[in-house]
Amino acid sequence: MSTYKTEQEEFWAGEFGNDYVERNKSQELLSTKLALFSKILQSTEKIDSCLELGANIGLNLRAIGLLLPKIKMTAVEINKNAAEECRKNPQVTVYEQSILDFSSSEKWDMTFTAGVLIHLNPDELNKVYDILYNNSNRYILVSEYYNPSPVEVEYRGNSQKLFKRDFAGEIMNRFSDLKLIDYGFIYHRDNVFPGDDLTWFLMEK
Repeated sequence: MSTYKTEQEEFWAGEFGNDYVERNKSQELLSTKLALFSKILQSTEKIDSCLELGANIGLNLRAIGLLLPKIKMTAVEINKNAAEECRKNPQVTVYEQSILDFSSSEKWDMTFTAGVLIHLNPDELNKVYDILYNNSNRYILVSEYYNPSPVEVEYRGNSQKLFKRDFAGEIMNRFSDLKLIDYGFIYHRDNVFPGDDLTWFLMEK
């Protein structure tokens, strides 16, 4: 019997999530992450801590740690193999659990997701938006596939596993005190640091 509430959680905790871990171990990806976060962090002021929901093997956090060596980093990751990889970074505290089960009274200077909201059950998004907001002292970052209206896309032959929408817009509509600080796009045909066509949005309380 599944211990998870949604089929999407089961999917990422299991074999498909394990395969994803192996596909994403590359120095090229780390280079792209460094380019991305060097751009994003230029639009912030002093960040001493961050929380990533759905960190996988921790490439985003590795990049942030290289750019901000003294930062305190926390990760939430559902997949056991990915969490083990993430723990190899001594800068990161890892919670091995579903984002939907995560609860903490702690706050971080920046909370964020990168390529994670797109894979969650849409009915659970408001709960995750609340976690991003309530656990942030100042900044919220989402880097996801953008679409003006909600749409489902087949993902590697699987249905109900990838959804595009205006995540940042929904978060700002839900929390009226948030303002957009910066945003950008990572193009898969970039000449130097190709990404995965993700659009990122940096918001501030």
